[in-house]
Parts: sequence; structure tokens; C-alpha cells
Amino acid sequence: MPGSLVGVWFDVDRKAFMIGALRSELARYLRTETVGGALLLVAAAIALLWANSPWSGGYFAVADARLPIPPLHLELSVAEWTKDGLLAIFFFVAGLELKRELVVGELADRKRAVLPIIAAVGGVVLPAVIAFTIGYGIDGMDRGWAIPVATDIAFALAVLALTGSRIPASARVFLLSLAVVDDLIAIVLIAVLFTAGIAIGWLLAAAACFLGWWLAQRLRLRSPLIYVPLALVSWYALHEAGIHPTLAGVACGLLTRVGPDPGEDEAPATRLEHLFQPISAGVCVPLFALFAAGVPLSAAVFGELFTSRLALAVIVGLLAGKTLGVFGTSWLAIRLGIAERPAGLVNRDMFALSVLGAIGFTVSLLVAELALADDVAAAELAKAAVLLTSMAASLIGSALLLRRGRAHQARRHAEAAATRE
Repeated sequence: MPGSLVGVWFDVDRKAFMIGALRSELARYLRTETVGGALLLVAAAIALLWANSPWSGGYFAVADARLPIPPLHLELSVAEWTKDGLLAIFFFVAGLELKRELVVGELADRKRAVLPIIAAVGGVVLPAVIAFTIGYGIDGMDRGWAIPVATDIAFALAVLALTGSRIPASARVFLLSLAVVDDLIAIVLIAVLFTAGIAIGWLLAAAACFLGWWLAQRLRLRSPLIYVPLALVSWYALHEAGIHPTLAGVACGLLTRVGPDPGEDEAPATRLEHLFQPISAGVCVPLFALFAAGVPLSAAVFGELFTSRLALAVIVGLLAGKTLGVFGTSWLAIRLGIAERPAGLVNRDMFALSVLGAIGFTVSLLVAELALADDVAAAELAKAAVLLTSMAASLIGSALLLRRGRAHQARRHAEAAATRE
């Protein structure tokens, strides 16, 4: 009997340790993404000011400067390197986080995973339908409807951290899980919509690299001399195959082991996330924003933002579609008993979080560039619409979160007073 009690105690203690470790990891992730979101805002502000200043010529000269690698026939500009190269690291971190969430995180528990999955799907489908309906028949909208479907996780978490500190922690977990699923859907859309003329030989070469990565993980190999060449070759192979090369980062992240072996302090996915997430949030995404957000904001552009069907498709799809898609599907799933509302939250909290879902930045800007690559003016207009809507969503979401924070604070004070009595 005593032996069995000791065994039970150790089992409970081990589970408590694992839960504590997961919470610590989530807190670290949120801190990093919060800082990254702040840097993202600073980079975007610098880009807008620089591109609309007397020194705008210098901005566009830097963005368009070529950094070629002749032996590999890569003729990419600085802006293209940030989009195709640095964002591969961002998507690698997204792949690692997605794998961890699916195996040991919120999405591993079916009951807890239902709500963010349903909310993410609703937050993709409704913006796409709205954008396609408003922009039907416009050049580029055959793929441009995908511009408003993505939520920027760093930006949204930064706003939540700054203005939602007094609402329950379950709000952060819900928003993070929602954004992870949202990223997965956005990744699939990029793979499907922006792949043309596939070169089968190069695609097979990329597949061989991914197989090598998986085998190296299975064999518990740890040397960077194995993984770095596999990552670089897979990126180049996808680029040459006609597939957006950032997907190489996603694939490598999803193929990385997330469960630690006995005696292993950290799983490979955790080690790599600790290494690359600060680089992604602090360097890659801000540099991408610096060269993607530099949109000339002339009087003509401002006028078109509220008259052009393209701009309206993005604005209404992102702000109204995302908010109503996330909140509406969440409310319906909870009402039908399919899912449970996160602990401590009410409908007004869920609506405030849904507004943050309308902050589309990194992936939305990327999709705008890809979907409207043949029309520079249209791409600039779409990016201006993304920037305007993201700013509006962040301001509206902040106001709602501050109000909800005061409500939760008042409730906690009332409960504490009642307890003392």
C-alpha cells in the first residue's frame, strides 16, 4: 500500500511538473511575441514615414537593391529576400509551434481544441466570402480574396499584452491557439494559390530533404551540419520548383520531434524554438515589415481606400469578416454545446478577442504581394488597406479590452470584499 501511494504521488508530481513546464513555455512564447509585436509596429511606422518623406527615394533604392547569388541563379532584391528568405524562419517557428500545440499543447486536447479550431475556420471563411463578393470581377481577386484571411499573431498578442492584462489568462491561450490554426490555414492557402508550373524534379529534391530531416530526427541526430544544409537545400529546391519557399520552414518545423526522450532536458522542437523565435520575432518579421509596409500614402491612395472595390474588399473582409467570423462561430459552437467557453470569459470578452483577430499584418501583406504581383499599384493599395484595417482593429480591440479589464477588476474586488465579510 505505501509503495502504491508513493507511485501515485510521483505520477501526480510528474504531471504537475509537465503542466508547469507547459505554462512556463506558453508564458515565454507570449513574452517573445509581445516584444516582437512592438518591434513590428516600430518597423512599420519607420517604413511608412520613410516611404512618405523627402528621402523616400532612398527607401525604395534599398528595397529594390539586388543581392544576387549568380551560381544559384538567384536574382532577388532586398525586399524579396526578406519576403522569401527571412519569412522562412518565421514560418519555421510557426511550424514548430503548430507541432507542439498539436502534440502536447491546447490543440492536443480535443475538448479544448474544438473552440479555437472552429473560430479559426469561421475567421477564414467569412472574410474570404466577403472579399470575394465585394471584389468579384476585379483583376487579381481570383486569388486576392485570401488577403484578409490571416491574423498576425505577434501584433495581436502585443495588443493583448498591453491592454488586456486584467482579463483572465485563458484569453491569451485562446488567442494563441486561434492564431496557430489560422496560420496553418494561411499556409495551406499559400501552397495552393501561389504554386504554378511545378518543376517535379526540384519538388522531389525538396521531398528528399524533408525525408532526410525526418530520418535525422528519428535517429536522434543533433548536429547543425546535418540540419542547416537540409533546410537550405529544401528552401532552394522549393524556390526552383515554383512553390513559395517559405513553406520549407513549415515542413521542417512540422517534422521536428516535440517529445523529449528520457533523460533529455528539452525536446528538439523546444530547443529550436528557443533559438529561432527571438530571431523571428526580433529580426525577421520586423525587417519584412520594414520593406513591406512602405506604402506611399498620397491623397489619391487615401481616396481609393474608401472608393476602390479592391480596398473595400480587404477592409470589410478583414475588419467585419474576421470579427464576425471568429465571434459568430465561437458563439454558435458554445450555444450548441459543441465547445466550451474559456474559463472566466464572457461573450463580451470573446468579442474583444475576435476584434484582435482582424489584425492582419505579416501574412496579409505577404498574400497581397503574391496575389497582386502583376499590378504594383493594386498591391500597394491592398497593403495600405491592410495597414489601415490592422490599425483600426488594434485601436478598437484595445478600447474593448481596457473596458473589459475594468469590469473584471471590479468583479474581483467585489468578490474579495464579499469574502472578507
